[in-house]
Amino acid sequence: MADGPTSGGQRGETLLYLTDEQLRKGIEAMFFAYKGFTSDPDRILESRGYGRAHHRAIHFIHRSHGTTVNNLLAILGVTKQSLNRVLRTLIEDGLVESRVGTRDKRERHLYLTAEGALLERELSDVQQARMRDAFRSAGPAAVAGFRTVLEEMMDPEMRRRYQRLSENGL
Repeated sequence: MADGPTSGGQRGETLLYLTDEQLRKGIEAMFFAYKGFTSDPDRILESRGYGRAHHRAIHFIHRSHGTTVNNLLAILGVTKQSLNRVLRTLIEDGLVESRVGTRDKRERHLYLTAEGALLERELSDVQQARMRDAFRSAGPAAVAGFRTVLEEMMDPEMRRRYQRLSENGL
């Protein structure tokens, strides 16, 4: 993002006037926006006895079809124990399939089943609708700025991982 607001250009410097109160309001807006962003999927997940960890696993298995358990661990940044609990439930419920690697038999590759893909679509549709409406209301410049802010808030390693996913069409 060489032309972004943190590239040392004048645009980044003009943001230095933000007061602590303005930053607090931004933090509060993020809390409330996240609550809205997750409320629709939470209702869908709750009806099936699932939580947000299940949603994140389903999302990234869909985005990276055939991903390994180790790759999913790295993306989600959770413990192996917590991921195994989530995956066990999703596999038992017929939403995720785990296949032994063809090159390395120790690897487990993860795929959504047809039923898992339907749930992923349902969860994704409600979040996309909310984001689409917000982006339309805010306009293109705000959308670009929002994405830049989000990327700049990521830890460097997570930003690199996110950018790799984005570059690969994921």
